[in-house]
Amino acid sequence: MTSQAGTEPRPTSAGFAALALIAVSVLLTMTIGLLGPSAMVPGLPGPAWQPPYSLDVHPAPHLVVALGALAIVVGGLGLFWALGSRAIPSARFTRGLVMAGCVAAAVLAFLPPSGSADHLNYAAYGRMVTLGLDPYAHGAVDLPGDPVAAAVEQPWREEPSVYGPVATAVQALTSWIGGDSVRLTIFVLALVNAAAFIATGLLLDRFTRADPALRWRAALLWTANPLLLYQLVAGLHVDTLAIAFMVAALVLNGTATTGVMLGLGVAVKLNAGLVALGPAWELRRRPKRLALVAGTALAVAGAGYLWAGGHAFDQVSRAGKAISLASFWRLVQGGLQAVVGTGSAYRGEIQVGAFVVMALLAWALFRLWRPPADAVRVAAVLVVAYVFATPYILPWYDGLAFALVAMLAASGVELFLVGHLTMLSLAYLPARVEAQPDDLAWLTTVVRAQVVPWLLLALTAGLGWWAWRAGARARTRPE
Repeated sequence: MTSQAGTEPRPTSAGFAALALIAVSVLLTMTIGLLGPSAMVPGLPGPAWQPPYSLDVHPAPHLVVALGALAIVVGGLGLFWALGSRAIPSARFTRGLVMAGCVAAAVLAFLPPSGSADHLNYAAYGRMVTLGLDPYAHGAVDLPGDPVAAAVEQPWREEPSVYGPVATAVQALTSWIGGDSVRLTIFVLALVNAAAFIATGLLLDRFTRADPALRWRAALLWTANPLLLYQLVAGLHVDTLAIAFMVAALVLNGTATTGVMLGLGVAVKLNAGLVALGPAWELRRRPKRLALVAGTALAVAGAGYLWAGGHAFDQVSRAGKAISLASFWRLVQGGLQAVVGTGSAYRGEIQVGAFVVMALLAWALFRLWRPPADAVRVAAVLVVAYVFATPYILPWYDGLAFALVAMLAASGVELFLVGHLTMLSLAYLPARVEAQPDDLAWLTTVVRAQVVPWLLLALTAGLGWWAWRAGARARTRPE
């Protein structure tokens, strides 16, 4: 973008319009929480003077679901538009956008979480630890009469924890602070979650500050990303903490520090361990440093899982064979059952197929991002391939891919990610079972189970084809 002497670059009128759409999306997300308990916002028992705060309006289900859909669509369009603009604003403007995203995350921490009820599970698992119960062997139903466990919604009351020991330790700490109060426990969880989101944004800003274009993209893809603010911050998902550790491992880039951060990230969620393959690849010709990083990571993660006990892997093993309703692998499963027979769920065959698709996507993306194959590029390739190919995918899983792609120059992959997260967010609108009116059941039976799987299948095939073609052009282009 050109500018007159003495003036700083600013977004074009189209850029301002895109940022306006992003701002509207974030305000809609805040409005959903501010209105209080609804089909999108689980109620939080406890004194009204305790945070988080809302107007306690109890809006109609159709209104808040419509607000959620509008926030997702408007946010996706604004983000797509802003990323497609070639105008690069000044460093001051970019810093302002980063700060605006940080402020939005902080404000959302003071509003009731929305979109799903996972945070109630987190509170119950932490409560179990403080009461001497193993959250990896028990569900909320095993704490009858407990005020925190009673808030957990169906169908998760019988489910033990699937999260790593660091996540459980954080949940236990927040439960110890919150005590019998669901509201206060959730608020402390929200503060930790918002702090992890903000820390990730600041780390990405530090990593990209030498390149104005890259810094601007990082602000859009993470800190001011309305879809991530909707899913990770307003939704209060533990994935945010795992992402913060993994980004820190790549940005801080010290041997011992990288190992510690990788170990902590894996001890939040196991699938975040894909990032560890990036530093492993970069250090493959430096065996001593590789051994130190790997040994440190294994020691940190191993100590956590040793504390958690043998049951920590039980639910992870079972969940690893699941197929989410919006995944295009549901279509494959249905096709196999129609042709071969319904006597099997074909989970083993689908796991093999998913690995093949992931390998093909990774191959195409490596061709696109080939020079140089450093830690960030390798990690980004594997995580992007994973979120597009895995049979079990939820919207907030995309957060790790966004954080890693934000560390790379524009390639077009980020636009596929925006489409992926927008579709998944609409599929899981809202990601709750309780308090949903019967006349909105089509959101699950039609949108989530039928429409979005086909859209994701087309998007995944499109990503593979486009990345292969773009990689081929990059390899033949004269230097």
